[in-house]
Amino acid sequence: MNEQSLILVISFFAMMLMNIPIAFAIGISTFLAIFAANDVSATNIISQRMAGGIESTSLLAIPFFILAGNLMGSGGMARRLIDFANSIVGRFNGGLSYVNVLTCMMFGAISGSAAAAVSSIGGFMIPEMQRKGYDRDFTVAVTTTAATTGLVIPPSNIMIVYAVAAQNVSIAAIFIAGVVPGIVMGLLIMGVCALFSLGNRTQSSDAFSIINILKSGLSAIPSLLLIVIVLGGIIGGIFSATEASAIAVAYAWLLGTVMYREISLKELPPILLKSAITTAIVFLLISTSSAMSWFLAYEQLPQLISETLINLTDSPIIIFLIINIVLLIVGTFMDMTPAVLIFTPIFLPIAMNLGMDPVQFGVMMIVNLCIGLCTPPVGTCLFIGCSVGKTSIAKVAGPMIPFFIAMILALLLTTYYAPLTMWLPGFFNQT
Repeated sequence: MNEQSLILVISFFAMMLMNIPIAFAIGISTFLAIFAANDVSATNIISQRMAGGIESTSLLAIPFFILAGNLMGSGGMARRLIDFANSIVGRFNGGLSYVNVLTCMMFGAISGSAAAAVSSIGGFMIPEMQRKGYDRDFTVAVTTTAATTGLVIPPSNIMIVYAVAAQNVSIAAIFIAGVVPGIVMGLLIMGVCALFSLGNRTQSSDAFSIINILKSGLSAIPSLLLIVIVLGGIIGGIFSATEASAIAVAYAWLLGTVMYREISLKELPPILLKSAITTAIVFLLISTSSAMSWFLAYEQLPQLISETLINLTDSPIIIFLIINIVLLIVGTFMDMTPAVLIFTPIFLPIAMNLGMDPVQFGVMMIVNLCIGLCTPPVGTCLFIGCSVGKTSIAKVAGPMIPFFIAMILALLLTTYYAPLTMWLPGFFNQT
């Protein structure tokens, strides 16, 4: 590693320790590294790379999906999904924990936001589960981990970011590839809830009723149709992912204002403003991370890391294990978007040389970084969950451990069992 690379790494971690926002830490450290190379045009270089990083039509889908998610978060969708999930699994012992997981999976997939799932679903389910006799810290742990499944089950903004970073990966392919791993992760989290319910008798919801299932299902179907419209349209070649995102906005707006009638005209400006702010943050992260990725490639750091890993061992199992450990560590202190943009160019060539499909690698990386959303110091979902549940990270740490084990098991299955990820894209000829 040369002097410029050391400046990049040291300055980046120093600014992280000083709690400087991640986007600024990435941009400033990259600028310092380029400037240290005695390049007087450092400002021009980094500005060009930042602009080029967001110069992709595929990225247009992100602001639309963000807006669609915010519209649905304000449009009464969460309560209808909770009622539907409750009618299906709420009657079992520990049923409300299953309801929590199932609703987070559906809401997270539709909204594309784990943070929105924690706040929207957790705002209702955490107090309700406490009232029914569940431990408060357990309920926070369930909600926090289950919410991340929505980033694996499409549509997902982080999948679009990965497809752009990987360059030759189809958004449709990675969307479809995430369905089964996301469901498996949710089922494993439910498995932990089942183990918890064995030694804890908790109140269940009303008795099983076909009428309740049909009634709540009819109310929830319009929300669930968004996934069918988006995925069906993309798979069928009716529209692109970007066009699908615009359709999702129109559908979410009609759902919230016309059908559910829970979004008034005066509520639209705050929703648009919130979406614009979130989009600006995401795009600033993408642009600065793209500049850093260019510098790392220019300094040939990916090749250096690849050679180091190959010289360390020739076992694909060990190399993928090392990659996952590195990403797990990265996920604890870095947001998903910059982590994907910075480490995809580093680790993807290694994975492909070892025979892993780039679509599978993308799902593996996203599942891995989902765990980081539940861990301090940058665990967004963890902080939101603790805030909603009015508890502390220290108290939630114990109940989180079995859920971490479940998520790591899902990660290992995604890493070492290719059909889990690649069967569905192959079935739809999207590989």
